[in-house]
Amino acid sequence: MISISRLLYGMESYGDTLRYRRGVEDRTWGAAGGYGPVVVWNMTRACNLRCIHCYADSDGSAAGDEITTEEGIRLIDDLARFRVPVVLFSGGEPLVREDFFTLAGHAARRGLRVTISTNGTLIDRETARRIKELGAGYVGVSLDGIGGNNDRFRGSRGAFSAALEGIRNCRRAGQKVGLRFTINRHNYGDLENIFDLVEDEGIPRVCFYHLVYSGRGSKMVDEDVSREETRAALDLIMDRTGRLFKKGKPVEVLTVDNHCDAVYIYLKLKRENSSRAGEVYRLLERNGGNRSGIAIGEVDWAGDVHPDQFTRNHTLGNVRERRFGDIWTDLSHPVLAGLRNRSALIGGRCAACRWFNLCNGNFRARAEAVYGDFWAQDPACYLTDEEIHPGQETGDSRQ
Repeated sequence: MISISRLLYGMESYGDTLRYRRGVEDRTWGAAGGYGPVVVWNMTRACNLRCIHCYADSDGSAAGDEITTEEGIRLIDDLARFRVPVVLFSGGEPLVREDFFTLAGHAARRGLRVTISTNGTLIDRETARRIKELGAGYVGVSLDGIGGNNDRFRGSRGAFSAALEGIRNCRRAGQKVGLRFTINRHNYGDLENIFDLVEDEGIPRVCFYHLVYSGRGSKMVDEDVSREETRAALDLIMDRTGRLFKKGKPVEVLTVDNHCDAVYIYLKLKRENSSRAGEVYRLLERNGGNRSGIAIGEVDWAGDVHPDQFTRNHTLGNVRERRFGDIWTDLSHPVLAGLRNRSALIGGRCAACRWFNLCNGNFRARAEAVYGDFWAQDPACYLTDEEIHPGQETGDSRQ
């Protein structure tokens, strides 16, 4: 995650303690003084919607081999022992699981920060109250457009209104809630309206996700925004963030899943001779860029462990057979070992990029989806050849 509000305006949040604690080279996994990764737990494949970009390829039915309540309790205990700081309950739609509150409540009691990724349509007032009472740190509600545009994207008429009401119910309950928006060609024109909605509703946090080609999203490569549109989107996001701060309405604004954003922001500040440029570079260097398989991991509904939620075709082990901590520290798996020291493996434009220490090669799932090579360049890099390596043309197949 790239915190626009932190980088540009110094606004601090809980996530900053994890983003800027250390770089990718300094990890003491689960040891005294160290931490395990943030864990995304896709606890069910079932979902009441059918979004066209769903990386989990979710539908209306649960998988037959989903982790049971008892197995889920053991997993949470294992994560707590490994000093995992945050568990993100996701799906599918996590709220369709009847034991959601049992499992999330146990995680909170074990000292894990509980966050929830949801489509928001199932959050009535009572559900919002229960989420607040269990001690959830944050609820992220996905909205991928305004009104009918969101409904088309999510495959259900009325999804926008129901999700917005879910956000409002969280706000009424005093539960921290934010909006999640995945940028693509279908909703690119809604960015301004999303900022208007955030301001009008008093939503304290908004995350703009770049599209990752995984699950049903793997069919959307040609529906991603262009390089020029991505740069324009970042300019708009930075501009609207600044306007909110100038109005005295600071909102935590983040972009997610493309660490080119880090370089783009830094270069923009440097061109403008901003006094923030040096501090921003230090923060980004400390963050280290993409940390799939390093500071973030995923457990799916069947207990399989993956480097992140988009890389489910590479399985590192299963928590029914081994503890998560044992899987995460076992570098006999070539993908996990490679992700921990990827600079020598990633090719193409990434290999020649002078900003590798800020980006770390970005997303492997996109590279594999487009080029069939896990270690190829990320096709969603929108930096120019001159920005990557001044004075040397490196070429790029993505326009």
